[in-house]
Formats: sequence, structure tokens, C-alpha cells
Amino acid sequence: MASSVEVGGSWSTQEDVVLCQCWVNVSHDPITGNEMKFHHMWSKIHGEFCQRSGSIWTEMALSSRWKLLNRELGKWRNALAKARDNIRSGQNLSDEIIQAQMWFGATGQGKKNFVHFQCWEVVKDFPKFRIIPTGPPVVMNETPLHDSPSTDSPLDSPMETESPFVPHPPRPIGRKAAKAKRGGTSTTECVQLLEQIAKNTSLRMERDLKRDEMDVAREESFVIQQQKAQEKDMEDREMKIMAMDTSHMSPETKAYWKLRRRDVMRRKLFHDDGPSNTDWLNDENH
Repeated sequence: MASSVEVGGSWSTQEDVVLCQCWVNVSHDPITGNEMKFHHMWSKIHGEFCQRSGSIWTEMALSSRWKLLNRELGKWRNALAKARDNIRSGQNLSDEIIQAQMWFGATGQGKKNFVHFQCWEVVKDFPKFRIIPTGPPVVMNETPLHDSPSTDSPLDSPMETESPFVPHPPRPIGRKAAKAKRGGTSTTECVQLLEQIAKNTSLRMERDLKRDEMDVAREESFVIQQQKAQEKDMEDREMKIMAMDTSHMSPETKAYWKLRRRDVMRRKLFHDDGPSNTDWLNDENH
């Protein structure tokens, strides 16, 4: 891919924002957005983008740029979701952004810091980029501060009516022992919770990575199909040029179609797409 369409290339921030706005307007159009074919959608986005920005970017360049922005915005959405799942009571938006940047850089793909904040403001409320919390709910330790009295008192046992001996109730444990017992239970629960959070985070990152890979593969497949369609269209036009009947045409028209045929032959033989050399018109042997 040409460097002009890479993130951080010659694209300006304003052009990125306009591209995101055009993508939102066309793909989420309430009348035609859901039924529009992919290539028609990008043709319409290109027209609106050129009208609003006055840019000369091609439709292919817009599609390639959006592929990169889409990947960065998707990673930022996932990073924000993880940060919100992990945010603690009392922390503010600044803490959330810092955590999200850490998650964003930890993916190991693309840039280490997210920079397209103006683009994010454009797309963040639409379904594709809407943040849905997925982390497990964090609950307080439900271990009571004091042991509740047991309801299975020896005095309630049927064996009391048959035995003359009344067993002594168990000696209550001391404060230190009770505190140590509660602390051990709480520590175990915290370890289990952290392990579950780590497991869920790993699964989400793996799922997000696979989804990003599928998006990239789908975009690359579209580019290949578009190139094949263009080559097929060129082949059809060249076949018509070579099969053109010039017997009934004027000398000037015959000369024109002869030039077109020569261009076709030159492309086929030498893969040369340059303009024709018209010196052959003065050559009696051609």
C-alpha cells in the first residue's frame, strides 16, 4: 500500500474527521444505509468527501484510509471497555483514559498511543463503536464480621432425651483466630476473582484480535476483487477495439481505430500504458 494512505502520512486530521463523518452519513442513512452494496457505498462516500473537503483523494485511497482508521478506532473502543471494567471507585475520566492508553499500547499492533480523538467523537455513538461493558461484576466479600450462632444446638438433638450426659458446647475461637480465618477466606476469594478477570481479559483480547484479522482479510479481499473487475472491464474494452469493423468508416476514423488497436497490442506485448506515438500515421507501411 502506498505510504500516502498510511496512518500518520499526508492525511490531515481534518480530512480524517470529514472521512469519518461521510462514513457515518452514508452507512447509517435510515433509507438506503442497510441495503446499499459495498462498492456503491464507497462511491457515495467518495462523492460526499470530495464535495465537503475539496480533496483529490481517490475512492481506493478513501477505502484504504478508512480500513486503518477503523482498526485504530476499534482497538480504542476495546481499550476503553477494558478500562471501564477495571476502573475503581473514586477514579475520574483522566484515570480511565490513562488505563485505556495502556490497554491500547499492550495489543502490540499499530501505534502505541491512540491519537484520533476527534474521529472518535464522530463515531463513538454508533453501534459498531458503542462500548458495552463485558467484565464480570465485582462484589464485596460476603463473609460476616462475626460467626452466626449455630442452629444445630446439642439441646435440640433427639439424642438428649436418651443420654443422661449433656455435651459441652464447643469452645468459641478467639478474636485472632476468627480474624485469621476470615482473612484467609477473603484472600482466596480475591485470588480467584483476579484469576477470573485475567482469564476473561485474555479471552476478550484473543476474540478482538481474531475479529480485527477477519476485518483486514475482508478488506483485502474486496480490494483484490475490485482490481480483478477493473482488469476484466479493460479486457472487454480491448476486445471490442480489436473487433471493430472499420470497412465502412472514413479514413480519419479508420486512422483513429488503428491507433487504438496499436495501443492494445503494445499493452499486451510490452505492458506499456503510455500514450501512443503517432509517427506511424506518416508511415506508408503501417
